[in-house]
Amino acid sequence: MKLKQKNQIQTAFSMSSMTDVIFLLLIFFMLTSSFITPSGLPVNLPSSKSSTIVLQRVTVTISKNLSYYVNDKKVSRNSLEMTLKNELAGKEGLVVLHVDKTVPVEHLVYVAGIATSLEAKVSIATKPNS
Repeated sequence: MKLKQKNQIQTAFSMSSMTDVIFLLLIFFMLTSSFITPSGLPVNLPSSKSSTIVLQRVTVTISKNLSYYVNDKKVSRNSLEMTLKNELAGKEGLVVLHVDKTVPVEHLVYVAGIATSLEAKVSIATKPNS
């Protein structure tokens, strides 16, 4: 008489635990990654004690040779107001200024004045102190 074993070894492999691990890793990397979209333009930002993360809608960059860029597209100083008006149309009014620290303050105030006249909030991008 042949007796059957109660515990048989199953040859199937369950992938549910592997997918759980991959999902947890994905969540971890999403939460620890930076939410700032870096500007591709070479600008030496000023430093500050506290630097908060702001979701960027429209970025205006002023380089040290006083070139103006709206969302990484070069624009002239004369067409800056019209370009900002077109970029802010239908969006939340938030303008992030990336200004090189060697640029005189009057250029920053000029762009901030245009953004304020278009009823947009203005934020200045800085890098945190080391």
